[in-house]
Amino acid sequence: MLPSKLPQQVKVVEVGPRDGLQNEATPVSANDKIYLIEKLAEAGVSYIESGSFVSPKWVPQMATSTEVFEKLNRNNNVTYAALTPNMKGFEAALAVNADEVAIFGAASQSFSQKNINCSIEESLERFAPIMQAAKKANIKVRGYVSCVLGCPYEGDIDPEQVALVAEKLFAMGCYEISLGDTIGVGTPASVTKVIQAVSARVPTDKLAVHFHDTYGQALTNIYAALQLGVTVVDSAIAGLGGCPYAKGASGNVATEDVVYMLNGLGITTGIDFQKLLQAGWFISKKLGKTPLSKVSNAYLAQQQT
Repeated sequence: MLPSKLPQQVKVVEVGPRDGLQNEATPVSANDKIYLIEKLAEAGVSYIESGSFVSPKWVPQMATSTEVFEKLNRNNNVTYAALTPNMKGFEAALAVNADEVAIFGAASQSFSQKNINCSIEESLERFAPIMQAAKKANIKVRGYVSCVLGCPYEGDIDPEQVALVAEKLFAMGCYEISLGDTIGVGTPASVTKVIQAVSARVPTDKLAVHFHDTYGQALTNIYAALQLGVTVVDSAIAGLGGCPYAKGASGNVATEDVVYMLNGLGITTGIDFQKLLQAGWFISKKLGKTPLSKVSNAYLAQQQT
C-alpha cells in the first residue's frame, strides 16, 4: 500500500527550453525551440520556462529568447515564464509579454561569487527593483535557490542557510520557491532535512523541488519531497542540460521519468505521456543525441524491436 501522505496532484514545471537548452553545446534555432514548447503545451504541460533574458555573451543559447516569445503560438492554459537575472532582463521579458518571471539566489556564498560575481546578500538586493516593477506590472515572480543540497566549492550546505535564503526570497514577494540540487548530490535524507528546515520558514505549499540526476538520486529525492507535502516538481524534457559552474553535473531530472513515476503512483499531472515522449524525441534528434531519460530510451527500444 502506498503512503497516504502522497499528494493526489502534482504540477510539473518544465524547464527544458531554458535551464536545459542553455547548457547544451549544440545551438538550437528559435523555430525549433518554439516547436518544442508548443509540443510540450500540446502534451498538457501547464508551466513552461521558455527562455532567459541574460547577456548572449554569457549564455549564447538564450540569445533567441525575444524571438521565441514573440513568435510562440500560446495556449491560454499554459504559463510561459522567463528567467530575468536583472532589471534589463525583466524589461525585455515584459516587452514580449512573458506570463511570469523567475529570479535566483544561491544557498552557497562561493557559488554565488563564482556564478554571478557577488555575495548572496548582494544578489538578493539586486532583485528589489525587479520585485517592485513586477508588482506594478502585476507579474508573478518565482524564486530559485541553487546548491541547496551541496556546492561544488563548499561541499555540504547547512539546511538553515537554505532556509534563510528561501525566507528572504519569499518575504520579497516570490510566490513560490524552487529548491535546486544544482550538482545532484542529494539523497532522501538530506532532502528531508532541507525541506523540514525551509518549511519552518516558508509554507510547504509554496515550495517546489528542482533536482539534477548526477548521482541517479533525483526520482527518489522527488519521492521524499512528495511525502513531505511538496506538490510542484521542476524537470527538463529528455533530461536536457547540466550546470557549467558545477563540474561533472549532469542534466535536470527528465520530465518523462518524473511523469512515468507519478503515473505509477496514481498522481494526476494532466500530461499526455505519449505526446511528452514525442517532444523529447524531437529535441534529442535536433541535438544529435539520445535522451537522458531512461523511460524514453526504454520506449524507443520497444519501438525498434
